[in-house]
Amino acid sequence: MDNQFRDIVLENSDVIIKRWIQEVEALRLENYTDQISDRLLDSTNREFVNVIFHSIRNEGETAEVRAFSEKLIHLGWPLSYITDGLHVFRRVIIECILTELRKEESAFIFSVLNSADQWVEPIIRHLVNEYSGNWEHTVSLQRVALQELSAPLIPVMDGITVMPLVGTIDTERAKLIMENLLDGVMKHNAEVVLMDITGVPVVDTMVAHHIIQAVEAVRIIGSTCILVGIRPEIAQTIVSLGIDLAEYPTKSSLKKGFTAALELTNRKIVQTKEEEVSIDELIKSLHKE
Repeated sequence: MDNQFRDIVLENSDVIIKRWIQEVEALRLENYTDQISDRLLDSTNREFVNVIFHSIRNEGETAEVRAFSEKLIHLGWPLSYITDGLHVFRRVIIECILTELRKEESAFIFSVLNSADQWVEPIIRHLVNEYSGNWEHTVSLQRVALQELSAPLIPVMDGITVMPLVGTIDTERAKLIMENLLDGVMKHNAEVVLMDITGVPVVDTMVAHHIIQAVEAVRIIGSTCILVGIRPEIAQTIVSLGIDLAEYPTKSSLKKGFTAALELTNRKIVQTKEEEVSIDELIKSLHKE
């Protein structure tokens, strides 16, 4: 920005801030911040203009811009708040400069506009890039966390593990299920794996193909995978699609699957006089862990 224009902006900072806050607050109801309290909006607006003026004084310093952008993302403020605020700020400082210099020549007006654009546009680009970059990083971390939670393999007893699946299964998730399943079987030395699909809403040809591949892979490394949680509607879908699960052990519920797993590992639940433990109670205790 031209030094003369820069000095005018800094000398009239109080007036510019007051007008900017008035115009930004006027956008509140018709745009994005109607759910935000007056106190938070006021404090954020004042911090916003402080960041802008800090950038003016330090000729493009970006550290505070970056910190402010990260804070807005953390608070969940929309990107439009940043871009609208900067566009309003550009208009306010142009009006201020033209008023102070009292010149109306077109060449001079063009010079003011050009100078304001050269200063404001890089800040807009930087804020938008920081905002979008931070947001993409946050989404990436959430995606990784969801993937790790989407296919857990839980050891419930020596030699017996359970993989509860919830939600839709696509190709990417099927790959993760396969990796976690095989790694978990080896890590926990599992003889039997119960793959519970009670929470899988749709089992179509593709999902069934992925499940069969996983069950077959477990068989190849020397363990047994029992498919449990096959609801009546899922069974009808599998039959209507012509999917053959005859070679793979299946059970309608986790309870029946766990009983079968005990039999395969030569164990059974024994009731004692001191403490009677039924399979139902044992299943409930497993869900609490």
